[in-house]
Amino acid sequence: MLIVQKYGGTSVGDCERIQNVARRVIEAKKAGNGVVVVVSAMSGETDKLLGYTKFFSRLPNVRETDMVLSAGERVTSALLAIALEELGYKAISLSGRGAGMITDDSHTKARIESIDTARLNDLLAKDYIVVVAGFQGVTRKGEVTTLGRGGSDLSAVALAGALQADLCEIYTDVDGVYTTDPRIEPKAKKIDKISYDEMLELASMGAKVLLNRSVEMAKKLNVNLVTKNSFNHNEGTLITKEEEIMEHPIVSGIALDKNQARVSICNVEDRPGIAAEIFGALSEANINVDMIVQTIGRDGKTDIDFTIPEVELENTKRVLKAFESNVESIDYDSDIAKVSIVGVGMKSHSGVAARAFQALAEDNINIMMISTSEIKISMVIRLKYAELAIRTLHNVYELDK
Repeated sequence: MLIVQKYGGTSVGDCERIQNVARRVIEAKKAGNGVVVVVSAMSGETDKLLGYTKFFSRLPNVRETDMVLSAGERVTSALLAIALEELGYKAISLSGRGAGMITDDSHTKARIESIDTARLNDLLAKDYIVVVAGFQGVTRKGEVTTLGRGGSDLSAVALAGALQADLCEIYTDVDGVYTTDPRIEPKAKKIDKISYDEMLELASMGAKVLLNRSVEMAKKLNVNLVTKNSFNHNEGTLITKEEEIMEHPIVSGIALDKNQARVSICNVEDRPGIAAEIFGALSEANINVDMIVQTIGRDGKTDIDFTIPEVELENTKRVLKAFESNVESIDYDSDIAKVSIVGVGMKSHSGVAARAFQALAEDNINIMMISTSEIKISMVIRLKYAELAIRTLHNVYELDK
């Protein structure tokens, strides 16, 4: 088999942990596999490097920022290669450029366009363990870029797809994907298998094991993903095609996102194009809008409510200032949380939403907004009830069984 392994910042947090990773890599190699390893920067290193740039400028040049930030992963990859060599294995570290990772020109948030695997395949054929610095690539003009938050996961999935690897293992400090956050609900269970679509919904709705960009790419490239704990040998969670999973529970998991804000625009003119104007302006400012509710028009006016990431609140206020003179009021509320129920089994079962609404009503939790898709129900509630809602819903759908 050809395996791509990715180790996150906590897994390579210091030299002792890098040594532990080296031993894990060798286990895979001893089993007769070809191994490509993708590493993040040591835990906290990227923030430290970013802090250095902010010392000199509040808004540092993005090209130079990428040059600085990409150093963290290069250090880790070289240290791991040295550790592997000392343990008697042929190993070589490569930067994103060295691994053939070609991106677009968007500094600090680049997208992978292609991967030239010629050098990687040559090194694998010569029995090297190849250690690649994640989170980075290079433009066609030779400029260093970084891929943004979760970029090392993205590097690993892209490499697995380009190399047609049999498996892509993502190592973190948790055992896999759980039915909900075990820190909130101790009875949460690890999920053995989950579909790309379910994982994508959970990742988008606040589950932090994998970022949605990585899951999107895994689905697109048909990469079997496994999330595992680098500090033990427990079985992880396999993320794969829906048809590879024999039995689907009605609900697979419940996600919580506390980093949300609600925007309410009251008495906006009810005419064709008004929604396009508002959300077009937000789109131009790269503000990601999630749930949207528009009321039925009355007397030529309507109300529009929507949610955004809380970090975009000030930017949203700036954009919507242009609309203030044409509406009654614009209210902003960050005292909210989004709770999401996810499961492909919902497609063939009725009453899933009704059970959730009834359970929350019995706990006297008011639902402020609702959004649904074929495999997801999301509800906006008051932040203070968020963890109670998670425990209640986990119990209602018997996810601990």
